[in-house]
Amino acid sequence: MSLTPPPYPKGFNLLAGKTVVVTAAAGTGIGFSVARRAAEEGARLMISDFHERRLGEAADRIADETGVRPATAICDVTSEEAVQALRDTALAELGHVDVLINNAGLGGTASVVEMTDAEWSRVLDVTLTSVMRMSRAFLPHMYARKAGAVVNNASVLGWRAQEGQSHYAAAKAGVMAFTRCSAIEAAAHGVRINAVAPSIAMHAFLAKVTSDELLAELAAREAFGRPAEVWEVANVMLFLASDLASYMTGEVVSVSSQRA
Repeated sequence: MSLTPPPYPKGFNLLAGKTVVVTAAAGTGIGFSVARRAAEEGARLMISDFHERRLGEAADRIADETGVRPATAICDVTSEEAVQALRDTALAELGHVDVLINNAGLGGTASVVEMTDAEWSRVLDVTLTSVMRMSRAFLPHMYARKAGAVVNNASVLGWRAQEGQSHYAAAKAGVMAFTRCSAIEAAAHGVRINAVAPSIAMHAFLAKVTSDELLAELAAREAFGRPAEVWEVANVMLFLASDLASYMTGEVVSVSSQRA
């Protein structure tokens, strides 16, 4: 059985008056969708990415689709200097930052016996260490204001096993653990930190790098018989960023219809 996705949702002003920074927001994936949905929910927005051309195209698309063009900043999340520059640019452009969306991640497929140190390190640097770098850069600002929310993008692979994904799964499990521990520290300062754990969300880049056979197999495992739309994941991220989730921190919310 495969059910069709629901209609694209309208905005409810969940983030009216809020300022939001989204990493890895270029392209067609969850990052772009959460940025677009944030704009539709009334946020003032800055988006960042490593890819300059695609970042500009993403900003143009958001402007076309929402009527408001977000601020942009190039950022390599594996560079401490670039992360600090992004923070400084965001504060200069937005005045303050209410919400940080840590979306950067890097996948790949490799067996343990064939994996190189470089492959392992690269996936962990982009997917896990970047979350620490971004949080370390933005949390002092949020602490000073006694307010703020951070939403990290994890994965169900942080809980579940899949062949060839030991590096990515280890990184995403690390994002989950980092979310829980950093949330306890941040709570004393009035700042919330949560994460989502998607299973499979369909977008053009995923379709490009994943075989049709594997996509069909993964979709068949879902209770709805289909992948999530990227905006279905984005909706949960924006809920966690909003005041509606005011008593949630240190949580990892599975955005998945997979059977237990």
